[in-house]
Amino acid sequence: MNRPPSRTRTAIAVAAIATALLTGGCARLLGDNVAREAKRDVPENWNSSGVNEVTTGASSAAQQQWDALFDAPQLRALIDEAVANNQELNIRLQEIIIAQTEVGARRGEYLPRLDGVVGGGVEKVGSFSSQGASDEDHGVAENLPNLHFGVVASWEIDAWGKLRSAKKSADKRYLASIEARNFVLTQIIAEIADSYYELLALDNQLELLDRYLGLMQSAVEIAKVKKQAARATELEVQRFEAEVLEIQRRRYAILQQQIEAENRINFLVGRFPQPIARDASKFQQTEPPAVNVGLPAELLDNRPDVRQASLLLEAAKLDVKSAKARFFPSLSIDAELGYDAFNASHLVDTPASLAYGIAGNLVTPLLNFAGIKADYQAANARQIQAVYEFERTLLQAYIEVVTYLALIDNLGNQFERVREQVEKLEQAIETSNILYRSAHADYLEVLLTRRDALGAELERIEIRLAQMQAYVGIYRALGGGWRTAE
Repeated sequence: MNRPPSRTRTAIAVAAIATALLTGGCARLLGDNVAREAKRDVPENWNSSGVNEVTTGASSAAQQQWDALFDAPQLRALIDEAVANNQELNIRLQEIIIAQTEVGARRGEYLPRLDGVVGGGVEKVGSFSSQGASDEDHGVAENLPNLHFGVVASWEIDAWGKLRSAKKSADKRYLASIEARNFVLTQIIAEIADSYYELLALDNQLELLDRYLGLMQSAVEIAKVKKQAARATELEVQRFEAEVLEIQRRRYAILQQQIEAENRINFLVGRFPQPIARDASKFQQTEPPAVNVGLPAELLDNRPDVRQASLLLEAAKLDVKSAKARFFPSLSIDAELGYDAFNASHLVDTPASLAYGIAGNLVTPLLNFAGIKADYQAANARQIQAVYEFERTLLQAYIEVVTYLALIDNLGNQFERVREQVEKLEQAIETSNILYRSAHADYLEVLLTRRDALGAELERIEIRLAQMQAYVGIYRALGGGWRTAE
C-alpha cells in the first residue's frame, strides 16, 4: 500500500495532536479558572424579601408603553422630543450601526472570497541562468513583458466552526447594543419624569411660601400696631420680620432649584435652556397609580440591562468556542483563472493564453501554541466575567424592585401621617391667632405654630414628590419604558 508523502503525514500527526489537546487537554489549560453556567433563578415572588403583599398578575406593568403611563400632555411632549433629540440616545444608535457592520464583516470571513485581478510588468532573467539560456535559444526578448487578468478565489473551509462562532458572537453583540440603547432610553424617560414632577413640587412649594409670606407680613403689621398700643415689644416685631426674611430666602432657593430642574430636562431633551410648560395645580391631589409588578422571573424579559448582559454572556461563550477552534488545523482552497501573455495581441487567445490553478492548504500551528493558548485562556476569563456580570445585573434588578416596593409602602404611610399633622397644625394656627389677638398667647407661640405648619406642608409636598418618583422608579426597575408601538 502506498504511503502518503512525508509532509502530509506530518500534517496529519499534528492535527491528531491538536485534536487530542482540544478534547482532553483544554481543561488543563484553564486550570482552576473553569467556566460555569450563570445562575438565572430568582425568588418566586417579591414577598420573600420582607415587603408587604404586592399586586401580581399575568404580566408586569413594564410591558406597557411609556405613553400609557403618563397622563400629563406636557410630560409626554418632553419625552417625545427627547427620544428624537437626546444626544446619548443618538450615540447609542451609532453604536448599534457599528455593531451591525461588524456582523457583516464576520459573515464575509467564512464565505468564499472572489477578486478580480488585472496586472502587468516587465521581467528580465540572468543570461547565464537556465531560463535565460533557454530564452536566448528561442529568441525570447531580454526584457519580457508580462500581462494578465482574471479572477482569484480563496476560501477557508470553516470545518471547526471558528468563523461561524465569531459571526454568531457579533450577532449577539449587535443585539446587546440594541438593549443598551433601550436601557439608556428607560433611564432618560425616568430622569425626565423625575425632574418634571420635581418642578411641579417646587411650584407648589413656591405657592405655599407665598401664602405664608403674606401671613407673616400681616403678623408684622399686627405686631407693630400692638407695639404702638403698648401691648407688644420691639422684640415681637423683630422676630416676625426675621421670619419674613427667612421665607424670602427660601423662595430664592426654590427659584434656583426650579432653574436647575428645568435645565436638566432641557439637557435630556437636547435643547438649550428654555421654560418648561407644566400644570402644577393638581399635583398634591394626584394619587400615584397602583403598579402591577408581575413576577420576578419577568425581569429576564423586561429589563434591558438584564437582556443585554444575557446576550453578552452568549457572545462570550461563542468567543471561547471560536478561540478553542484555533487549536485545529485550518483548511483553505485557493484558485485562479484568467489570461496570461507576454504580448498584448495574444492576451485573449484561447486556449493558448488561458491560465488557471487550484491548490489546497492544510495549516496547523507548530510554534505558536503559546499565543493560541493565551487567547483561549483570555476568552474563557471574559466568559467568566460575563457570567458574574449577568448575575450581578439580575441581582441588582431584583433588589431595586424590592426596594421600590418597600419605599412605595412606607411613603404611603408617611403621607397619611403628615396629612393628619397638617390638619392639626392648621387648627392650631387658627387657635393661636385668636389667642394672640386677645392677648392670651404670646408672639412666640404664634411664630412656632406657623413655622411648624409651614414645615409640615412643605414635607407633605416632598413626600408626594417622592411618591411620584417612586412610581416612576418602580416602572423603570421593572424594565419599562423602552417598548414602542409595532
